[in-house]
Amino acid sequence: MAALIPSLFGRALRSIDLAGNLTIVSADGRRLTVGDRDGPSVTLRLRDWAAARSLLLDPELKFGELYTEGRIVLENGTLPDLMRVLLARTHGEVPLPSMTAMAALRRILRRVGLRNTPTRARRNVSHHYEFDEQLYALFLDRAWQYSCAYFETDADDLETAQRAKMRHIAAKLLAGPGQRVLDIGCGWGSLALYLAAVAGCDDVRGITLSSKQLARARAQAEVQGLADRVRFALEDFRRTQGTFDRIVSVGMFEHVGRADYARFFRIARERLAEDGVMLLHTIGRTGAPYPTNPWITRYIFPGGHLPTLSEMAPAIEHSGLMVTDIEVLRLHYARTLDAWRERFQAQRDTALALYGERFCRMWDWYLAGCEAAFRYEDLVVFQIQLARRNDVVPLTRDYIAAAEARLREREAAFLVPAAV
Repeated sequence: MAALIPSLFGRALRSIDLAGNLTIVSADGRRLTVGDRDGPSVTLRLRDWAAARSLLLDPELKFGELYTEGRIVLENGTLPDLMRVLLARTHGEVPLPSMTAMAALRRILRRVGLRNTPTRARRNVSHHYEFDEQLYALFLDRAWQYSCAYFETDADDLETAQRAKMRHIAAKLLAGPGQRVLDIGCGWGSLALYLAAVAGCDDVRGITLSSKQLARARAQAEVQGLADRVRFALEDFRRTQGTFDRIVSVGMFEHVGRADYARFFRIARERLAEDGVMLLHTIGRTGAPYPTNPWITRYIFPGGHLPTLSEMAPAIEHSGLMVTDIEVLRLHYARTLDAWRERFQAQRDTALALYGERFCRMWDWYLAGCEAAFRYEDLVVFQIQLARRNDVVPLTRDYIAAAEARLREREAAFLVPAAV
């Protein structure tokens, strides 16, 4: 069987419609070139034929593993070049029988998988967000927003686009004075602080499952003089009590798990005031439901699932909430991830000293792979506005631009201070 691996590997590569030129160098020095010249030229070296066998059996999982372990080495070109060659024409639909079989198996496992209990949710969050905070300082904006930015123009940099994202969300929430706000999955607290400082909300509660995020969020509230109006807690959304005029959740729903969608929206309705507004900002898919990339769920975000509208809609409908607006942010996250990777690469020596070569290769694959998924595959960001009544949101979308204009004028007086 081992003697067949080179032949099988070559046949598999030739079956893919590559958007460029790909050269594979085997462990014994043999070279295989496939593709065309209408794109980047990339050269990969396989350290052993077992790496080729692994790629044939389960490419979605093994490609990232082998790159992280150094058993696949990029000798010419960049990771974004490699992703473009592999995905720009195929859009992730690679005609390999093993991918189809493994995806079917993962669908079955997802259906019978365990529910995302509070204990499991806390453990999953700890896997990713309990790193030394020096890591996130390497590539995030100065407000430490770890979610899709909103690029209003081609000239926007990351700082501008992340501030625009908060402004856009606040406008859709119709956020303002006199309101009590719940931020589910508040991260390091930047949006909650924006809603208080800039939008003028009186009482903002941010909840997270990360103790390190909690500590930093509280420190930022103190630095900005908002600790009396913005309170943060280490709390699962299922334990939150009270009624809120506004509810927002950014980049958290991806961790809920499909089995708990109904419960999430039911609780959201119970917590939302009769005349309240909710904004859900989540990564999702525009195609058919599909298991989340197994490398991502094993090494980056365990327990994660990226929903389609068809998976969310039944849960929303049964909860008693109504959809009042949906916006699909398409290439915004590709640009965000590109900016993050550029910043990370600029600080790679620092990351190397902190975490070592293997981690740097893993993080680089994560950022480049996710950018490619948003650029070439079906990943997008959904912003879904929800309410309990059909008369609480204006009848046209003109109010969003008007609110953004007011918030933009106020932002100059509430610039985010340097990180502490």
